[in-house]
This record gives sequence, C-alpha cells and structure tokens, in this order.
Amino acid sequence: MDLAQLRQQWNSVLDQLERIDRIAWISFFDARLAEFDGQTLHLDFSDSRKFGSAHEYSEIRDRQITTLKTVIKEVLGIEVEISLV
Repeated sequence: MDLAQLRQQWNSVLDQLERIDRIAWISFFDARLAEFDGQTLHLDFSDSRKFGSAHEYSEIRDRQITTLKTVIKEVLGIEVEISLV
C-alpha cells in the first residue's frame, strides 16, 4: 500500500476510529497524511500544539496512537508505525 491508497481510504479509518474512541478521532481527524514509507505513517498537524509539550498528554497520546494503529490494521489490513510531525 502506498500513500495515495492510504489517503483514498483514510475516511474509512477515521469513521471506524470515531466508533471506537471519539477522543482519538478528535485528535487525528485533522491530521495530514504527510508520508508513508511502507512501514511508518507520518502525520502532520496544522495545530501542532495539540501534541505539544506544554501539557502532559504523553499517556493519552500513546493510547490514541495505539488505537489508531489498531484501526488501520482492522480497516486496511496493514500494520504501521505512527510518527507525529
């Protein structure tokens, strides 16, 4: 699967993510799929403060990333790593 194919199916991923974890959906719905090298999906955010270090979101962020990876596997059938840019 390449980046273009991921982009074509991204709404399906987000729809399933919303069903499972609305907070995770809110976190990722405005992400731009920046790059995919076959293993790591790089997500870019216009609002980078959402994952900034000014607040302690690391536990929540890790859980949301895990949920996103699970949904991508369910919907697209691929395992990916997530990188927040």
